[in-house]
Amino acid sequence: MNGARARADTARMNEFIDLALIFDASTRRADLSLGEDGDLVLDPTAVTPMLMSIGLDRRARTDDPLPSGITELNQPASLSERRGWAGDALDAQRRRAGSRLWLLERAKKTEITLLAAEHYLTEALGWAGDELSEPAEIEVAWVGAEVLGFRAAVLGHEITLTRRVGG
Repeated sequence: MNGARARADTARMNEFIDLALIFDASTRRADLSLGEDGDLVLDPTAVTPMLMSIGLDRRARTDDPLPSGITELNQPASLSERRGWAGDALDAQRRRAGSRLWLLERAKKTEITLLAAEHYLTEALGWAGDELSEPAEIEVAWVGAEVLGFRAAVLGHEITLTRRVGG
């Protein structure tokens, strides 16, 4: 049984063929990975899609309170305040890329903020459950006065990141 599951997991992991992103925790940036021959490296794991799902800003919903204090009463003149990727408009299934973690930029260290971060990560990594029939494993905790730490795993591939909130 374990051999069959391992083969099935390997087959599902092979569905991921992306250009490899390497995350540098010291600069808090991701960049494409180059091989020794100068060619772009391919990533057959779930790591690159997880980094993109968490690191990109998902468009805020109309009922989301924005960190800048903009509300429905004082709607912005431009669309940029709600962020998001313009390519979302082209998705026929109306899926959104990225996470809404950016909405926590001015949040306080509370249990509500922790639950919101967990919800935003679950939403961002929802594709794992939809496409792989195995939801992402997510853990969120306060690791500092204004720092959220989180761990996400999809098919055994794990990333651990932190994000500054508040301020």
